[in-house]
Amino acid sequence: MSEHERSRGTVTRALIWLALVVPVISSLADAPRGIPAGERLNDVRHGALKDLDGYFPFEVPASTAAWEERSRDVRRRVLVSQGLWPMPDRTPLNAVIHGRLSMGDYSVEKVYFESLPGFFVTGNLYRPIGFAGERPGILCPHGHWSDGRFTDNSSIRSELVAGAERFENGGRSVLQARCVQLARMGCVVFHYDMIGYADSVQISYELAHRFAKQRPHMNRTEGWGLFSPQAESHLQSVMGLQSWNSIRALDFLEALPEVDSSRLGVTGASGGGTQTFILGAIDPRPAAVFPAVMVCTAMQGGCTCENASLLRVGTGNVEIAALVAPKPMGLTGANDWTVEMTSKGFPELKALYRMLGNESGVKLTALNHFGHNYNYVSRSAMYHWFNRHLELGVEEPVVEEDYPRLSKPDLTVWNQSHPVPEGGEAFERRLLADWHEASQEKIEAAAQSSDSFRDLVGPAAEVVVGRSYEKVGPVEWEINEKNDRGVYLEMSGVLKNLRYQEAIPVVFLYPKEWRGGSILWIDESGKNGLYDAAGQPRADVVRLLNRGVTVVGCDLLFQGESLVNQKAFDRTRRVRNPREAAAYTFGYNHSVFAQRVHDVLSVVKFLKTHDEKSEWIGLMALEGAGHWGAVARSLLRSAVDRYAIDTNGFRFVNVDDLHHPDFLPGGAKYWDLPGFLLLGTPSPLWLHGESNNSVTRLAQFYREAGIGQHLKIASAHDADDAVGAAVDWMLR
Repeated sequence: MSEHERSRGTVTRALIWLALVVPVISSLADAPRGIPAGERLNDVRHGALKDLDGYFPFEVPASTAAWEERSRDVRRRVLVSQGLWPMPDRTPLNAVIHGRLSMGDYSVEKVYFESLPGFFVTGNLYRPIGFAGERPGILCPHGHWSDGRFTDNSSIRSELVAGAERFENGGRSVLQARCVQLARMGCVVFHYDMIGYADSVQISYELAHRFAKQRPHMNRTEGWGLFSPQAESHLQSVMGLQSWNSIRALDFLEALPEVDSSRLGVTGASGGGTQTFILGAIDPRPAAVFPAVMVCTAMQGGCTCENASLLRVGTGNVEIAALVAPKPMGLTGANDWTVEMTSKGFPELKALYRMLGNESGVKLTALNHFGHNYNYVSRSAMYHWFNRHLELGVEEPVVEEDYPRLSKPDLTVWNQSHPVPEGGEAFERRLLADWHEASQEKIEAAAQSSDSFRDLVGPAAEVVVGRSYEKVGPVEWEINEKNDRGVYLEMSGVLKNLRYQEAIPVVFLYPKEWRGGSILWIDESGKNGLYDAAGQPRADVVRLLNRGVTVVGCDLLFQGESLVNQKAFDRTRRVRNPREAAAYTFGYNHSVFAQRVHDVLSVVKFLKTHDEKSEWIGLMALEGAGHWGAVARSLLRSAVDRYAIDTNGFRFVNVDDLHHPDFLPGGAKYWDLPGFLLLGTPSPLWLHGESNNSVTRLAQFYREAGIGQHLKIASAHDADDAVGAAVDWMLR
């Protein structure tokens, strides 16, 4: 590469980054325009970002087969977003049960166990007294009540008058009330703490539920903390830890000798409702669930513990809750964000259950005259639901009776004999490091063969990127300008992805003596990368044209015309939320990086399907575009015949800004960029920018497939003119 080209690349990188944080004043375009000057590119991605207060309708698939496919995709999204793909090993719980209190017809005990080594779940176990045989087990996540399991609402006079509660004790602790009543109905109940509440003190309440501002000292490539770019790129979140705690809490409950594992239920309200339907979506064991005042098409969950990157991109709480179907699911609504559930969301759930042959398996009790709650009236609906669907055999109507409310000293797990475990930032770093290491061990085991690696990582990569090549949809071409340049035609226009309403400005350099090959050349400066400083095709592009190869350039999202013509783009790629947590933006929206990969997939789809199909297709991703090309290749694979990629050593873990255009949630989890390169095996690849160590496994995969010659690692000599060497390889 010439010194002039190096300088131009550096300037272009700076301009692209500046364009993301300051208004665009004038066009940088040298290449022909895809759209007429003054017109706006019609791309849905130039509109406002979606946030947790958006509208999240659920569309019932047309058939059970379609639902099976869709539910598989959504369940996989939930698991990947929670950092549970692959699922961690169920290490020993080392459960401790102590401090039994006999309350006459039930008992209360104190419990703690390790969901991950050294990370404790805490709670109280309510057991029925006077029942024979195995009993149903009920898991109770509590939600965002003040002090959680220790909550004591002393101001309940108005609720008693309004009929929301029957007894003072029930109103002062709606959480204890439901546990006691369920135990009296013959259920074994485990009431466990959300992270940061009550006895769960290793990660603080302020961090888990009130996180607002990034902590620079915890944003590190090693020893990172929660909410950091590194934690997000490894899909480690408070929500993921809570989901894992719920799974392990079910493990604990199921293992109790008196619990009937075929009759397990889960119920919680508000944030506890979120935990309830998330657990029901990813764990097959609950026989019935009852998420209260949470499932709806409106607000999806306001707390940091209810949001995770990737979780609700293209889906929402109603559809996630629908993953429970056809098993019984009871719901309640109130005068809160669930107020419209009767007309928006529940009819679709009812239709899904009908299609699956269990129409009575879902029920909404709309109590819209009450505010956000899990009051006596709502709890009554839950008692009747579990009585029927867990076959408790209690005479109906079930009436909740008063109970002796226990205080914090009665309920707390920790004392002198059971001391509070270590917490704080050092523990937090160690916990995430151990979680990461355990995940890496599973990926390493899968990487013993290319097939097993692809089986594990391939589905996750589709979630991380947000699209597979098979789901690109139809792409059509709208020409804007056509020029005869002598030996080639220069045609510019827009490729439109009709399924996703996306638009990509492109230029085709089409040799009049076309020999059937086409190369998509992606560049950090967009389609300008095909041209030199004088506005003429660069020398290496001319070489391809002279050999009868069509060369295609494009402006990926927010490059070139895609940047100039947008007007409503928030250049920091951040929704309006006071907290600097990635999940508020990227739990609902694709990252810029992912959307640029989507554009690459769309252009390839057009080259593969338009009237004059290419006999072979190449993809060149050099000079700052190699990371896009590497990730696109992991999804395209044999759709492209040969690749030339210069990664320049890029790693997602090194991206230290949540709103940088190269930030990709989950990008580092599956062996970072080298993992994406592995997924592209065995497509022919010329590769530059990687160390010998980073390509060892890649070379092994190619050798095992018997096609070692399909992998060309650029030599030191190639580095002097990497673009020229890549073109040489393409033309061979």
